[in-house]
Amino acid sequence: MDPGRLCHNNMLEKDSRIYIAGHRGLVGSALLRRLEAEGFERPITRTHGELDLSRQAEVEGFFESERPDYVFLAAARVGGILANSTYPADFIRDNLRIQTNVIDAAYRGGVKKLLFLGSSCIYPRDCPQPMKEEHLLTGPLEPTNEPYAVAKIAGIKMCEAYNRQYGTRFVSVMPTNLYGPGDNFDLEHSHVLAALIRKFCDAKAAGAGSVTVWGTGSPRREFLHVDDMADACVFVMEHYEGDGILNIGTGKDMTIQELAGLIRDVVGFKGGIRFDPARPDGTPQKLLDVSRLASLGWKSRIPLREGIEATCTWYRDNVGAGPGGGVSMPREGS
Repeated sequence: MDPGRLCHNNMLEKDSRIYIAGHRGLVGSALLRRLEAEGFERPITRTHGELDLSRQAEVEGFFESERPDYVFLAAARVGGILANSTYPADFIRDNLRIQTNVIDAAYRGGVKKLLFLGSSCIYPRDCPQPMKEEHLLTGPLEPTNEPYAVAKIAGIKMCEAYNRQYGTRFVSVMPTNLYGPGDNFDLEHSHVLAALIRKFCDAKAAGAGSVTVWGTGSPRREFLHVDDMADACVFVMEHYEGDGILNIGTGKDMTIQELAGLIRDVVGFKGGIRFDPARPDGTPQKLLDVSRLASLGWKSRIPLREGIEATCTWYRDNVGAGPGGGVSMPREGS
């Protein structure tokens, strides 16, 4: 597989028609903030109510009328271990529909370039660490999120196939665990960092004596602020060509126990931390090898503690502590 190459002649123009699929989601909203802050005049967005990406006819009609030049495909049905385990059919069906419709319509609509967001869960459960791009499809997947991972792998292979058969310029990036403003803090459907922020903020507000954390606390995870992710996506869109997937992360990880302690400290919660080993741990370690992207000239800039502090502030200001906090299971454009 061609790993790709650095290019210097694909800078986005300020008047380019740039479609952000999933602009209300975590990554999509960060992309929109980034483009608007840099003065891009024509970002195109649609809510789920305005455009259901799982419906082929709607997607084809949208591309025919709007004619976007570039597409950031950040739309997906996403969630943590519980959501993936509870709704496996929803995760594989909805994600296959969304990405198939958008990728095909982008080809038919003459889109100059498309960036597809995958996930680090595409790699085998027992993948060597750190996980390199070439480890894709070298072993069994983590069972708790296999349907979601299979859908994302299909999206990667669809982009590669369209490039090979039709000469499109579709690239795929694999982010590590993301967090930041706009995250999903619902305890049933969120990822671990957002869930822990919610738990510790709520526990402090309620004067609770302890917080219970799923699993043993031993799994290791890597975390990237979503504004860094948006910066990387724009960098890749402007500077990278090729079929080879690109990992996006920090190249550093920590245990869930260490993460819980850090969030407790940031929140100012004085109680204890209890781990529930009856709950699933998921993959033992997920650390990305980010050397390929680093060799192209990009690296993360937001330190984890600084990012967590800002995310805690955003949670308090926009979601609020207490039993009523949180948001519903995220979908494309929502």
